[in-house]
Amino acid sequence: MAGAQVHMAQIVLPAHANHRGELSAGQLLKWIDTTACLAAEKYADIPCVTASVDDIQFEETARVGQIVSINAKVNRAFTTSMEVGVKVTLQDPLTNIRKLISVAFSTYVTKPTGDNKVNLKQVELLSAQDHLEHTLAAERRKIRLDHENVFKNLMKECTTDDDMLDLVCNKEEDAVSTDLTRVQSIELVLPPHANHQGNTFGGQIMAWMETVATISASRLCRLPPTLKSVDMFKFRGPSTVGDRLIFNAIVNNTFGERVEVGVRVEAYNCEEWAKGQARHINSAFFIFNAVNKNGELLTFPRVRSATKDGLRRYHGAIARKRIRLARKYALLEKEDNCIPDPWNQGNQVYIIKSNIAALTALAAKPGWEITSTLGNIKVFSLVEKDSLSIKIEMQVHVPSELAFSLLSDFTLHVHWDPHCLTCRVLESVTKEDKIYHITSPSVNGNKPNDFLVLVSQKKPSEAGDPYIIAVRSVALTSVPPSNKDYCRSEIQCAGFLIYSGDNSSLVSYFNQGTPGIMPYFATNLGDLSKSVEKTASMCIQFLELESSKINSI
Repeated sequence: MAGAQVHMAQIVLPAHANHRGELSAGQLLKWIDTTACLAAEKYADIPCVTASVDDIQFEETARVGQIVSINAKVNRAFTTSMEVGVKVTLQDPLTNIRKLISVAFSTYVTKPTGDNKVNLKQVELLSAQDHLEHTLAAERRKIRLDHENVFKNLMKECTTDDDMLDLVCNKEEDAVSTDLTRVQSIELVLPPHANHQGNTFGGQIMAWMETVATISASRLCRLPPTLKSVDMFKFRGPSTVGDRLIFNAIVNNTFGERVEVGVRVEAYNCEEWAKGQARHINSAFFIFNAVNKNGELLTFPRVRSATKDGLRRYHGAIARKRIRLARKYALLEKEDNCIPDPWNQGNQVYIIKSNIAALTALAAKPGWEITSTLGNIKVFSLVEKDSLSIKIEMQVHVPSELAFSLLSDFTLHVHWDPHCLTCRVLESVTKEDKIYHITSPSVNGNKPNDFLVLVSQKKPSEAGDPYIIAVRSVALTSVPPSNKDYCRSEIQCAGFLIYSGDNSSLVSYFNQGTPGIMPYFATNLGDLSKSVEKTASMCIQFLELESSKINSI
C-alpha cells in the first residue's frame, strides 16, 4: 500500500489554535484535505479534486505544543474516482500519550488534461484491514449515491403546511428564533487560497465554513461551541482566484446537547457579482455541543422558525440525523465479524460474569444524550466510534422487586413486546441464568430474525443498587442458525436496570447496537417515529396490570 499512502506530521502552534489554545477545527480540516489530496494524486499520477467528504467525527481536541499525525490511504479506486481514508491522531511529546482525533473518508475525482481518459488501476490489498476497508468503501459509495434520494423520501413524510408551521413556531414558549443565529460572511479568493491547479483550495473553503458555523452556534448557546461532527461536505463546482464567496450559516434544529448548523456557500466572479448571479458550490451541516463553566454539557434551547424555509430546515435536520444513524448501523453490519461465544462447560462461569459486567459498564458510560420524551418515557442514544447504543427510561408504578420478577421471565415478553413473537427456555443453567430462543418479526421486508440469548439476573447487594437483568447472545451447537426460516441475529449487550422508589420503579432498558437490533430503533431516533415509546408504553401497561391483579387477590 506504500504507493497509496501519505503521512503528514504537524506541531500545533498558536497560529493554528483558537482562543482556548485548542487546535482550530478549520485548520484541522485544511490538513486533512491536503494530506488526502496528496495521497489521491500520488496514486493516480495526475491532478485530483475533492468531490465530497463523508461524515467526520471529532473524538479529541489537540492543544498547542502537541503533535498531530495525519495518515491518508487510498482504500479503493473506481473508474475515475477513489476513496481516501484519513486517520488523525495526536501525541503529547511530554507524556507520549497518543489519542485518536478523527477518522474521515474523502472522495477524489481525477482531473486529466486535454482529451485524456482515465481508468484508475485497482488498489493492491496486502492485509486483512486493507480488504475490510476495500469492502466498506463500496458500501460508503453506495450510501453517498443514495443520499439525496433517501433524504427526499424522508422529507416527503414531513408537511410544510400552515398548521405545521404554526405548531413549530409555537411549540415551546421559550424556543429561540433561528433568525437570531443567522450569519453571513464574504471572502475574496486570493492566490494564497488557491491550490496548485488554480482553484480555491477545498480545505480553505471548509475552514471558512467552520468559522461561520461556529459563530452561528455561539449565538444560540452564548458559549464557545465545540465542533463534534460534520455531515458530508459535497463540492458542487469549483471557484477560482478573484471569486467572491458568500457564506450563509443558520441553526437548523437542536437535539438536547447538540445543535445542527447549516452552511451554504455561493460564488460570484466580477461579472456575476454585477448581475447578482450566484453559483452554489458547497453545502455542509455542522454538529456542535458546548460545555458550561462547570464542565457540564449544555442543553441547547429548542428553536422555532416563522417561515416555510425554516420549517424545511427544521425537518431536514431531523432527516439527516436519521440518515447518520442509518449509515452507522449499515456500516456496522459490514464491520461486525463478531461470533457469539460458544456455550460449553469450560466458559459458562466467565460468560455469566461478563454478561452482568458488560451491562453495568454500558449503563455507566458518559455521553448519553436524550433523543425524545413522551410522558414518563425517555429515549437516549450514545454514539461512540464503533457502536451506537440505546437507553429507554420508564417510570412504573410497580414495586421494583415485582418489575424484576416479571421482566426477568422472557417468556412473558410476548405479552407486551411486538418484536418478540415466540420465546422458549432452552436451558436453565442456574436459578438466575437461563438460555432462551426468541423469534422476531420481519423488519423492512427482510427475513424474520431469531436469537439465542443468555439472560442473567442479579438482585441488589446493597441499598441503592439496582436489580439487573443482563442479556447477550451465545452459540449452541444443538440449535444452529436456520437459513431457511430465520436470519440469526446477535445481541452484544442488553438488559434492564431497575431502581427502587416509593411503591414505584425506574426501569432502564439498554441495548448496544448490532446489525440485527438497530433496524428496530433507527426510525425512532430522529423524532419522526414513536415506535420505541409505544413499545415502552405497552411494557408499562403490562407491568401495572400484572401488579393490580396481584394486589386484588
